[in-house]
Amino acid sequence: MNRVQIVEQLPGLRRYARALTGDAWAADDLVQDTLERACRKWLLWRGGSNLRAWLFTLMHNLYLNQRRGLVPVQAMDVEALAAIADAPDASHETALDLDRCLQRLPADQRAVLLLVTLEDMAYADVARVLGIPEGTVMSRLSRGRARMRELMEPSAPAQPSSTPTALRRMK
Repeated sequence: MNRVQIVEQLPGLRRYARALTGDAWAADDLVQDTLERACRKWLLWRGGSNLRAWLFTLMHNLYLNQRRGLVPVQAMDVEALAAIADAPDASHETALDLDRCLQRLPADQRAVLLLVTLEDMAYADVARVLGIPEGTVMSRLSRGRARMRELMEPSAPAQPSSTPTALRRMK
C-alpha cells in the first residue's frame, strides 16, 4: 500500500465523519485521528484486504470511543424549540433540513444509512465495518429510512410514493 491509496479514501472518510459528527471541525479531527490510528496500527492491516473498509472501521470505532467519553446532553424536540423561539413554522423548516434530520436518527441507524447510501458500501462491508450481522444492517437501514421519511415530512404519513427527493437516491 502507498500514500495514493490512502489519499483516495479521504473524500469518503470526510463525508462519513461530517455526517457522523454534524460539525466540520469535529469531522476533520475525526479524520485526522483515524489517519493517525491507521499509521500506528499499520501492521494490523492485511495486504490484499479492503483498505476502505479497514479505514472506515477505524473511524467508526474512534467515533464510538469519543462519544462514550462525552457527557450525555438531552436533545430538545423540534416542537419545543419552535415554542421557545415563538416561530410557528420553524418545526417545518427544521424538518426539511437533511443534516438536522440525520442528526436526529439514533447513531446506529445513522451509521448504517450513511455507509450504504452516502458511501455506497455493500451490506457485507457495512456489517464488517460496524461489527454487526448483515441482517442487522438491513434492519437498521430499513428503520433509518422510515425514520428519515417521518422527519422529512412530519405532516404526511410515510409512504413510498411520497418519498422526498433527497431520499430517492438512497438505496
